[in-house]
Amino acid sequence: MPAIHEIATLTSKGQITLPKTVRQLLGIDTGGKVAFDVRGGEVVVSRVEVMHEDPAIGAFLGLLEADIRSGQNITALPQGLAQSMLANAGLDVDLDEEIEGEVAL
Repeated sequence: MPAIHEIATLTSKGQITLPKTVRQLLGIDTGGKVAFDVRGGEVVVSRVEVMHEDPAIGAFLGLLEADIRSGQNITALPQGLAQSMLANAGLDVDLDEEIEGEVAL
């Protein structure tokens, strides 16, 4: 990584603007996240990789979890569909086998 020396000014609200060269080098766009690590008398700034969460998918998964917890609207997969899915996954699974241990939802 090339050496870059840039200066940013702290505002009265405690904010700074990352210089364009630093943003470009780290690959940070609007809404991107950065981490500040203090090491001795220095601050190291690095890009944070975050998973994008789609609010629609999050809402759907929340509804699905609520249904599973309450036992509503949940039925077993049709045997033919389950067997087809397992065959395509390349796994040999006994659907009647008991599940060992706890299952977290």
